[in-house]
Amino acid sequence: MPITNVLVAGVGGQGVVLASELLALAAIGAGHDAKQGEFHGVAQRGGSVFSHVRFGDRVFSPTTRRGEVDFLLALEKLEALRYAHFVREDGMILVNDHEVEPIRTADTRPYPKGAVAFLKSKGFAVRTIKATEIAVELGNHRAANTVMLGALAEQLDIPDEIWDKTLEGRIPEGLLELNRKAFAMGRERGR
Repeated sequence: MPITNVLVAGVGGQGVVLASELLALAAIGAGHDAKQGEFHGVAQRGGSVFSHVRFGDRVFSPTTRRGEVDFLLALEKLEALRYAHFVREDGMILVNDHEVEPIRTADTRPYPKGAVAFLKSKGFAVRTIKATEIAVELGNHRAANTVMLGALAEQLDIPDEIWDKTLEGRIPEGLLELNRKAFAMGRERGR
């Protein structure tokens, strides 16, 4: 079984770590060996957060080298730009159509527009999902990570019942139904 390499990226507070944990747990539930490695940086200050998830028959390292990621799950557009160099030539970038203005002190440059168009111009296969918008419609913007995870799940060979058990085992009961709906909406958008 080949190894699947996923990089989940976003900014502090978007649920990067939870999404990568859910992915790793679902992969394990499906019988894979899985490794997860996360990097927080200045996450509590709105900084970049990313997490590698690798799963397959046998995985030895939790991190993926540049140019070897199968799927980049970007919870924010600028983070898709920041980590695109990790994606392999025929890999896929799933991007939340959402912008989080970076926290700055003296830097007055505007937020870079046209991130998705730029990535496409470089030959990347990019799918944009309005995950934050969907999560807000469902009642909680913080479920955008689960919407994006659902979109990714559509690309993976992990059975629905495994995903459902994973959500049930990790998401608090009061938020479970919201996250199930968010995941299902993501799967629908990922088709």
